[in-house]
Amino acid sequence: MKRPDFMGLALRQAESAAARGEVPVGAVVASGDTIVAAAGNRTRELADPTAHAEMLAIREACRALASERLSGCDLYVTLEPCAMCAGAISFARLRRLYYGAEDEKGGAVANGVRFFAAPTCHHVPEIYAGLGEVQAATMLKDFFRDRR
Repeated sequence: MKRPDFMGLALRQAESAAARGEVPVGAVVASGDTIVAAAGNRTRELADPTAHAEMLAIREACRALASERLSGCDLYVTLEPCAMCAGAISFARLRRLYYGAEDEKGGAVANGVRFFAAPTCHHVPEIYAGLGEVQAATMLKDFFRDRR
């Protein structure tokens, strides 16, 4: 049986976000071969600066599993998480983080504050960067180019 394309689904969530006028970022929480939650950015739609794709997917997964801990779950996100999302990933105890494009300005995993490398970080997921990177980066560049 073929494993679901979780990053492909995250990229589709990002495309949907762009169609709504949101920055095209998508996220999927998976447990084994099961999709637990999927979301795209909704900061403008919800007038909520915390409505990043990761935050929405984590919240939905916690509701679906009736737990504040997602220790058996993996997060797939099209863009390197910011400090807020990295904090939520750590607090949710996600097992693995897969992300696409790096975010030199706002990222907090390989760039910026490098949240998971801080000695005060309580939980560090396994991190896999670059999955779907070209498609995610192209989508972001096209989105911002079209708005200039």
